[in-house]
Amino acid sequence: MSYGVRERLFADDNRTQVVGLSLGAVVLLVAPFVLGGFQTSLLARTLILAVWATAFNLLYGYTGLLSFGHAMFVAASGYTVAKVVQQVAPALGIGNVFGGAALMVVWIIGLVLGTIAAGLLAVFIGYLSVQLEEIYFAMITLSFSMAIYVIVNQDIIGSVLAAVGIGGGTFTNGSDGLTFRLGEVNLFGLEFRLVDIADPVAFYLLTLLVFAVAMYALYRIVKSPFGTTCQAIRENPERARALGIDTQFHSWMTFIISGAFSGLAGAMLVMLKTGILPADAFWTSSAQPVVITVIGGPYAFLGPVVGAFVHEYLRWFIRQFPLLEEFWEFSFGFLLLIVVLFFDNGAYGGIRRLREMIAERRE
Repeated sequence: MSYGVRERLFADDNRTQVVGLSLGAVVLLVAPFVLGGFQTSLLARTLILAVWATAFNLLYGYTGLLSFGHAMFVAASGYTVAKVVQQVAPALGIGNVFGGAALMVVWIIGLVLGTIAAGLLAVFIGYLSVQLEEIYFAMITLSFSMAIYVIVNQDIIGSVLAAVGIGGGTFTNGSDGLTFRLGEVNLFGLEFRLVDIADPVAFYLLTLLVFAVAMYALYRIVKSPFGTTCQAIRENPERARALGIDTQFHSWMTFIISGAFSGLAGAMLVMLKTGILPADAFWTSSAQPVVITVIGGPYAFLGPVVGAFVHEYLRWFIRQFPLLEEFWEFSFGFLLLIVVLFFDNGAYGGIRRLREMIAERRE
């Protein structure tokens, strides 16, 4: 590719990003008023998964550390949210203080505490995990995730608390998990149900707000000197250490940030489902952000977002055909094979390559 083509593509990229983001924002704002209830819920779930995958990619695509255990942060956040809704909020008497807006306060508290719980878990597990590299790092994160799964599935926390005289031994409720209800909100005279399958517009708009804030924060992180350091570690950790970079410390900080934002996504995901099961901490759940990122493209910031839309809407398309639905694992496996073999940097890279080919033909 000639230098002139590259320069024009770079300028076009900047314009395309501005136009694309503007159009995307308008479409996402208008979408819930055009789509039906199911499609709006699907779009909300896609945006939440996009945040989760982007948080995971901060560790994988930008730092070069593959985690097979990111579902543990969703579980930590999800169980925290469930306990807040079930017990903490009523115990604090929030309803008497905030009136009809109490449920919004519960939502905010659950979101904050869920993110903090995931971040604290990442502090401990991340410190131990970054002592290892490559496949050993991946395997230790998988081990910790499965340990969290066992803890919540067997309700070990409840048993320990019951042994010291606290509670009835059902903290996580074992294999049955925890469910909760997010009912009516009266906010400045505006009444709506926070989570409503038939009319999920309110929760979708909250999801869109969280998505916008989280993606902007993650973007600022990857474009900061810290993000540049992470990429240096990914490209050549030995040379990074030779330059005086504490690679273990930076990897640990990245792990904590990734875990906290994964917890934020997990809190929203659990609120959307109004419940959590031990299966949400199982290793198969940890594969979800990995697959989404690989499909979308790990070396572009918006790659996981593209991957989330491809993953969720292709899955929805497959459900429309019973034969494809019966063998949906094969369909996804075939898609992943095509992406790995024929696309450089996933679907996002494929789109970019197509634009380059068009620009070359015009040259």
